[in-house]
Amino acid sequence: MNTISRLICVAILVNTIALVAQDKVDVTGKWVFTVETSAGTGTPTVTFKQDGEKITGHYSSMTLGEADFTGTVKGRDIAFNFMANVLDMQIPVSYTGTIEGKDAMKGKIVITGVGDGTFTGKRQ
Repeated sequence: MNTISRLICVAILVNTIALVAQDKVDVTGKWVFTVETSAGTGTPTVTFKQDGEKITGHYSSMTLGEADFTGTVKGRDIAFNFMANVLDMQIPVSYTGTIEGKDAMKGKIVITGVGDGTFTGKRQ
C-alpha cells in the first residue's frame, strides 16, 4: 500500500469514528413533553436515566398519573413504555421517537384503547 492509499484509509477511518461519535446521545435528565392525542393534550414531565442503550425513568402527568418506565436508545431512536393507571385500569402506553439534538426529541405515542398521537420533548 502506498502513502497516498494509507492517507486515504486513515482519513476514511477518522471520518467514520467522528460520525459514530456524533450519534452517541445521552438523554439523562428532566424533560418536558408536549403531547397531542385524539383524547386531548398534555405536558408530562419525564425523567430519564441512560446507561448505554438502556433507559429507565419516571413519567408524571395530570392525565396518566405517575409511572416508572424502561426503554432503549439506539443511535438517535428512543423508545419507552409503561403501564398507566387510568380510572383503576392498567393501560399500556408506548412512546417511540427520534432524538433531534442534545435537548430535543419528537415522535409518536400510543395509549392502547384510548388513542394515538404525537409528542415533542425539550430538556429542562
